[in-house]
Amino acid sequence: MVKGAIQMIYLKDDRLVFKFPEIHPDAEMSICFQRTMRIPDDGGTYPLPPGLGAFPIRHVDDFSKNLPSKWVERGGVMIPMYQSEALWISFNGSYISERYFFAVKISTGKISAITGKGWKKGLNSKPQDYAVIPDQPWLDGYCVEKGIIRQFVAMPLGAGYTAEEQITGLAEHGGLQIEVFPMKRKVYEDLMSKRKKQMSEDRHVLYCAPGPDMGLAPGGKMRQEIYEDKYGLDAWDTSVSSRCFIHIVNSLAWRMITGDNPPTTPLTSKEYAASGLPWFDYYGGDLKALDGAKELKNLKSIMEKAEEKGDKPLPENESVSYDRVIKLGVTEKGQVREGEF
Repeated sequence: MVKGAIQMIYLKDDRLVFKFPEIHPDAEMSICFQRTMRIPDDGGTYPLPPGLGAFPIRHVDDFSKNLPSKWVERGGVMIPMYQSEALWISFNGSYISERYFFAVKISTGKISAITGKGWKKGLNSKPQDYAVIPDQPWLDGYCVEKGIIRQFVAMPLGAGYTAEEQITGLAEHGGLQIEVFPMKRKVYEDLMSKRKKQMSEDRHVLYCAPGPDMGLAPGGKMRQEIYEDKYGLDAWDTSVSSRCFIHIVNSLAWRMITGDNPPTTPLTSKEYAASGLPWFDYYGGDLKALDGAKELKNLKSIMEKAEEKGDKPLPENESVSYDRVIKLGVTEKGQVREGEF
């Protein structure tokens, strides 16, 4: 990043808000971490599960006396997760005028959730190691195949399940790492002048005693595409970026650290399916999907790893059936859908 450049990260209403006022007044985006049900890790492929509300986020610095020293060194924020609980990441653009564009790197334990490779500085296109926002509205897991991800599921760091441990053999970092790069001002303004009438709204809402260290491991398979960058690597201002380390605290330790109760345990997939509530699918229009990463495809899911270890880390992992899938996608701005009369 450029020395002296202004980039800011705020914590507001359980969202991380990234601002780049020197790049453009509209260069603002937010990220939240959505609680969700864990889909079965049974070899099947499921639609997108719903959001069950945002995880609470707290500043690491507010609780530094109760945290490991390495967490304090890394700074950032923390969220609580139960062992074997799942999450998905929701990306939102600027609240102002048109939505600004960003390139966002997402890693778990400093392993890219898109390429399976270790953390590298800057943006890389061969292979693409970032998602383009708002083209990518959310991310639920590791990109293991074209159109297929494995769900982000929390597991204790050091137990051998996390993507970090499977790829590097080490339990060193855990948590999530996010880095945000804004689009260059001129590229954005040229793009807006050309696409003013064609831009889609693309706003969707889905209602929205162990140690504290937790990491993310690959769970069940889900249908989700990670989209190619159609703007090109040169569209992004790599001279400035903001990054944040999101520590994952075991929910059983959350109260001891913060004094607050953690969220209640989420619904199981069996309970959700029995309720008759919908699942979701997303259509990205003319956007092209990235191929999955070989390093991530070779990861063993939690259940596959558990069979090796003779362990039983996933309670209530029964397969479920579903018949309500709501399709979401890009529509013309202001379009009203005509339904049945």
